This record gives sequence, C-alpha cells and structure tokens, in this order.
Amino acid sequence: MNQKLILASKSPRRQELLRLMDIEFRVVLKEVDESYPDNLTPEEIAVYIAEKKAHAFDETVTEEIVLTADTIVCVDNQILGKPETTEHAIAMLQLLSGRMHHVITGVCLLYKHQYQSFYDVSEVFFNELAADEIISYVNKYQPFDKAGSYGIQERIGLIGIERINGSYTNVVGLPTEKLYKELMKLDRD
Repeated sequence: MNQKLILASKSPRRQELLRLMDIEFRVVLKEVDESYPDNLTPEEIAVYIAEKKAHAFDETVTEEIVLTADTIVCVDNQILGKPETTEHAIAMLQLLSGRMHHVITGVCLLYKHQYQSFYDVSEVFFNELAADEIISYVNKYQPFDKAGSYGIQERIGLIGIERINGSYTNVVGLPTEKLYKELMKLDRD
C-alpha cells in the first residue's frame, strides 16, 4: 500500500488486526459524539458513526488514508452498545446467552476528502451460558470497551460461541477481508 494510514481507533483489537495484515499505520484519536438519528437501521447506524468519526479528520488530513470504524451488537433489533456497569455487562450477556445475534461493523475510509464506506454483518450463535461463567468473565475481563460486553477472542467467546456465519474478524471489530479490497482500490487510484 502506497498511502500512509491513520487508524482513528484506540481499540487494541483493530490495531492488532492491521498489524497481522502487515499494514503500517499510526493511531490518531479525536473525540466524537457517537449519537445517531433514531430512524436508522443497525447497519446504517454503524456506518453513520464511522463516517462521523472520519468527518472529524476531513479538514486536516488529505494525503493519508483515515480509517474509522464502529462495531455494534444487535439482538431482536435492540442495539447493545458498550456496557456502563458490571450489572449492565452481565445483563447483556444474559440476553445473548443461548441465542443468535448480529455483529455489525461500519467502516469509513477518508482519502482526499472522499469517503468510502461499507459494513459487514456476522451472525453469532451463543450456547447457554451459566450465570457463574458470565459473572466470572465480566469480573476478570472487564468488557466495558466492547459492544455487547464480550470479545470473541476472550474466554467467553472461546467457551460460549457455538458458531458464526460470516467474518470472524468482523466480530473482533474490523472486517479485514472487505477492508483489504477497499484499500487496494484506493491504492490503485
């Protein structure tokens, strides 16, 4: 890839995925209000927030590609964001236990004032989780920076997820397969 990349995310999981893809990047963070209009679908919400994050860079960055992303968890059309308390995290995992939910990541690439946005959706099927497994996970892993209160790469994902339909890396927080294709398109421009 010829252009330099800015990752506008403090997520260690997104950073690790880019490193595994052998993509050089630097992290630059800007505070962004992540509110969204009530009339959007879950897919539109993820893209809307990713674009909002990219917009914060539009006036200052032109020669680098800015990568922003937002991951949401959705069950029964209910958006599960990042939990605010231990009790909230436990309640989210109880809601996901024994059920299928969607993980949606919206991605925006900003380059020379042009926005290239896309999203990916994965279906995640949880086994029934025992109350003590949920409590132990939340207390040990403190999943307060994760939509839906879990990381697929952590203990709860390793013992509790029966299967996924779709991209594993999307569930981690960045659909690397689609991202690579979009970056290669920009690289040819």
